[in-house]
Amino acid sequence: MSSTSTIDLRSDTVTRPSAAMRRAMADAEVGDDVYGEDPTVERLQAEVAALLGKQAGLFVTSGTQGNLLAICTAAGRGDEIVIGDTGHSFLYEVGGPAAIAGVQTHALPVREDGTLDPERIAAAVRPREIHHARTRLVVLENTKDGRVLPLAYLDEVGELLGRIGVPGHLDGARLFNAAAELGVAPERLCRCFETVTVCLSKGLGAPVGSVLCGSRERIEAARRWRKMLGGGLRQVGVLAAAGLVALGHRDSLIEDHRLAGRLAQALAALAPELLRVERCATNMLFVSSSSDVSVAADLQTRLSARGIVWPAAWSQQGRSWTRLVTHRDLPADTVERVTAALGEVFGGLS
Repeated sequence: MSSTSTIDLRSDTVTRPSAAMRRAMADAEVGDDVYGEDPTVERLQAEVAALLGKQAGLFVTSGTQGNLLAICTAAGRGDEIVIGDTGHSFLYEVGGPAAIAGVQTHALPVREDGTLDPERIAAAVRPREIHHARTRLVVLENTKDGRVLPLAYLDEVGELLGRIGVPGHLDGARLFNAAAELGVAPERLCRCFETVTVCLSKGLGAPVGSVLCGSRERIEAARRWRKMLGGGLRQVGVLAAAGLVALGHRDSLIEDHRLAGRLAQALAALAPELLRVERCATNMLFVSSSSDVSVAADLQTRLSARGIVWPAAWSQQGRSWTRLVTHRDLPADTVERVTAALGEVFGGLS
């Protein structure tokens, strides 16, 4: 990209389909997917399922839909799922588990490393008697706010789920980032989970879509729920074709992580009294300042005038916080342009 390209640090969801994706979409062989006759969709589902070590996959419009389908197939009305208190399905999916699946959520605190305490998971399982909701599912995320769940922890969770007799679902929206960071096959991160969702439209750059994977029986049940929710699409191979190209971008995700690291180093050295780097993991970094959100909004406006789309801030623990996300559509001179723009703005503020 040229140095005049806009630098959008809000999320890796802002990535746009590449020229190769657009060609694949135009040339895609299609059929009616509700009848199971779209060969491009079938290929995408099979390839993702194989990558994750599962029997079958289901193309869905979003990770939100995939997570909801996993919950619907595991739990019924009046049942309960165990989830992190900052989990995406708990906070950011419009209350779907309650509104659609009719399940209640038992939210456990997410620890600093993005994990749930296994002992608290075990303690959250309800006694199997008439007064209690039935614990039907444990939901984890990987990555969690950019943090990768350790392999030893995943093995511990697998042993725990087998012992308590409750299946697990993994919200793996950025699972391929975790695999790239650890240098392992994606399947290694999914072994202990009954179902897994992975997103194609974040760091991989597809325009739309996720894939839910699991056993053939579970995916057939999810297909029925998807139809009920209006997700039975027709010649959707035009989208699946972009997803197939996106799978080829998995190895490049590590470059996004390296860019985030370089940006974190540059910001840490820029003006620590004004902007503090709190954490950097995979393709996400979190910065804070002692100023309030209104001052952060002014910073956002000033940077926008310089071609930098700076994310909105939120208030926490007396500081304003901002999450920056690196991705494949950022120009090569991102670090230099961001630090130069911030230097100009901070100079003007002082």
